[in-house]
Amino acid sequence: MLPSILLGLPIAARLRERLATTYEVHGPFSPVTPEGVPEAARKARVLVTIGGNRTDKAMMDALPELGMIACYGTGFEGVDMAEAARRGIIVTHAKDANATSVAEFAMGLVIAASRDMGKGERALRAGKWRSLDSLGLVPGLAGNRMGVYGLGSIGAKIASRAAAFEMEVGYHGRGPKAGVPYVYHPTLKGMAEWCDVLVVAVRASAETRHAVNAEVLAALGRKGVVVNIARGSVIDEAALIEALEQGVIHGAGLDVFEHEPAVPERLLAVPNAVLTPHIAAFTTLAQRVQQKLVEESLAAFFAGETPANLVAA
Repeated sequence: MLPSILLGLPIAARLRERLATTYEVHGPFSPVTPEGVPEAARKARVLVTIGGNRTDKAMMDALPELGMIACYGTGFEGVDMAEAARRGIIVTHAKDANATSVAEFAMGLVIAASRDMGKGERALRAGKWRSLDSLGLVPGLAGNRMGVYGLGSIGAKIASRAAAFEMEVGYHGRGPKAGVPYVYHPTLKGMAEWCDVLVVAVRASAETRHAVNAEVLAALGRKGVVVNIARGSVIDEAALIEALEQGVIHGAGLDVFEHEPAVPERLLAVPNAVLTPHIAAFTTLAQRVQQKLVEESLAAFFAGETPANLVAA
């Protein structure tokens, strides 16, 4: 009898086919809920999911034989880690598998939002050639300052790319990092006052929810740009919409949203935001590595070994 796994997210058909040669696969579901777990899947030993999905006590109750939660991406914010630990359930994730892809996408949003590419494209598609009166001048990136909120694997790669664009780089996080050539800012508001571009690359948590609020956006200022490739919950979306509408900041580049896939109509309507549907990790490289990590963690777990990509305690 094949070991049983439950897929609580959409996955590539080829990955499911590979998994089905070794495991009894239930799903994929998009997403799976405690009430929606089929009776045949209740004996699943592994739940493959994503960090944004809620994996709480109710979900674990619905899967009484669960031994591992395998998060396909880097995030694990939806997992009740304390409850998993209490039950002896291990949790894995993709670590920095998509860091390069997300970092390069972040720089794309930085350029697009800072250089008003969206406005220019819409003008051209409407049959209007550019003019200084209609589009105005923007500062550009060289010589300006980027503040990175969260200097983890992704944030560090964004910082190095910004430096290559001749930007001065600073960062904010839980504390200064040894050997980092960027200026550390002890407060997020202080960094926002200092920088021209604020990039959100921090993990989602109760601590970081709405960390980028109206006060931080006001500190960023009328020429400032905010870019988010982390999680929508880190920015107070209502405050951001107000800041964009009122010209409190210059613009935004967003790949994630507070209640995705729902995006507020007011946010869709503002001309000074570049919006994409959470696709920063959608590259061949990132997906190949993330799939490989899922397969390796499953193989290790069912062999009685400790997966190499456990979420750090």
